[in-house]
Amino acid sequence: MTPTIRLDGQTLDIEEGKRLSEIILDKDPRCSVAVIRPATRESASTSSFRVITTQGEITIEPSGKGPEILTMLTSGNPLTLHWHDRYSSAFGPFASTLRPARIPHLYERGDVILGCGGYDPKRSYIIFSKMRHAADLGADDTGGIIGRVVSGIGVLDRWKTGDSIQGVEQVISWADTSRSFTTISNDLVLEDGMEIITSVSITAAGYEKGRIDTATAESVEHLLLTYEEGLYHIGRVASTHIADVSRIGTDVPEENRLPRREGLVTARTRGRGRGSIYIYITDIPASNAHTIVGQVTRGIELVRLAKEGEIFCLKIDPPRFDLVGLMLPSAEEAALVKGIRLVVDNHEGERVVVSQTPETTLACLATGEVQITTVPLSRVVDIALDDLHAPDSCNIFRKLTGLHLHHVGSLPLFFHFEDVYLFKPPVPKEVSIVPENVPSDTVPSGTLAITNDSRRGSGLVGVRTTDNSEFGPTSEPFEGTNVLGKVLDLHKLRDYKETEIVFIREAGR
Repeated sequence: MTPTIRLDGQTLDIEEGKRLSEIILDKDPRCSVAVIRPATRESASTSSFRVITTQGEITIEPSGKGPEILTMLTSGNPLTLHWHDRYSSAFGPFASTLRPARIPHLYERGDVILGCGGYDPKRSYIIFSKMRHAADLGADDTGGIIGRVVSGIGVLDRWKTGDSIQGVEQVISWADTSRSFTTISNDLVLEDGMEIITSVSITAAGYEKGRIDTATAESVEHLLLTYEEGLYHIGRVASTHIADVSRIGTDVPEENRLPRREGLVTARTRGRGRGSIYIYITDIPASNAHTIVGQVTRGIELVRLAKEGEIFCLKIDPPRFDLVGLMLPSAEEAALVKGIRLVVDNHEGERVVVSQTPETTLACLATGEVQITTVPLSRVVDIALDDLHAPDSCNIFRKLTGLHLHHVGSLPLFFHFEDVYLFKPPVPKEVSIVPENVPSDTVPSGTLAITNDSRRGSGLVGVRTTDNSEFGPTSEPFEGTNVLGKVLDLHKLRDYKETEIVFIREAGR
């Protein structure tokens, strides 16, 4: 018999002895994948069922007649959303043998009910309770509860007319971790019945096909910016969540305060951890320090199994729409792909986009039109930053210039004398520039540096056009100078006058 596995929800026949690298040809070697081995179960009532819908996946832990009903649905046709309201959603119809009791029952959020329309069992429905309420759903005298949603409960809130259940399948419970693990090994030998989850999919808050709510646009932009590379770095694992702290210290507005249910994604808005991204693996109350930015729609098993220090691949819908830093032809092509009308200030010569309006992805997609400001390529100065030797100083510099948000940043030219160009970006009071990567010998021409807190001119940025063995690029002694990197287009600075804004771009980004 040919071995069969499930890869990201798709059934795949494989040859005996196949390794992970042979079925995932483009796997990022840094990213962990979740591996769930098959387990023997005493009875069907101990199994979970995965329900695949057009809005994402949910997992049901069955009870009562649940195993029988859900097993029957595994071989059936897709079930369409027949009706829905604020309390519940019903998919069907299909025929069953239930005996409706014609009495109301009390249901909790996440209850899965077998009911019927018009008290006719031939018009039965699988009904999901979206909130605590009492209703007569055409169920039997027990209330008809056949299970409870234990994973992906946020999907219940996104169903709308036209959605459907595309499949129901029996799976290994997400709670069974005795035979489940994560790995980055490409040499893993695959086994019959094994399930592999290679990535986590997230839908941004406020984004739906055909409808976009911009109320969460700024906080969602933080999410999209954080994962432009598609990598989630697990900095902390707790019983209720995992957290990525790679952009800690970033201000995020509180736009969407709701209970944090399993599968929800939040950004921390207050405290020392502000800017961190959390994914929840259980339901907990809302918090004033968190704003909802997304919902996991696939791959929650990987979230549950991942360990501190691991990285996994992340896919977000929609991807970020940011034109700043692109050459004009590339910006026009990106807008065309998204169906967005581009209003350009100038088409003459080679030009680089330095700003766009609206600024956020959701607002751009909602309005369908973006205005961009461009400058000639000759006015964009390329630099290279030395993250290896000055990681903290480079991080501060990116935040001062806007390079932490876009591929082009800016610096106001403060003063120019002889061989020195000085720039004075606004430095927030809370920013501390400790000595780092201070020079000890001759500072070469083109060296970019920032004055540290040991001098009164802390935060001043400078570059020299000649070598100097006595003072740094900001005309401070070496001990007051943090070397950031190098200016690659030194000659372009000659065209700028004092008080003008100089546009900068990191080479290779």
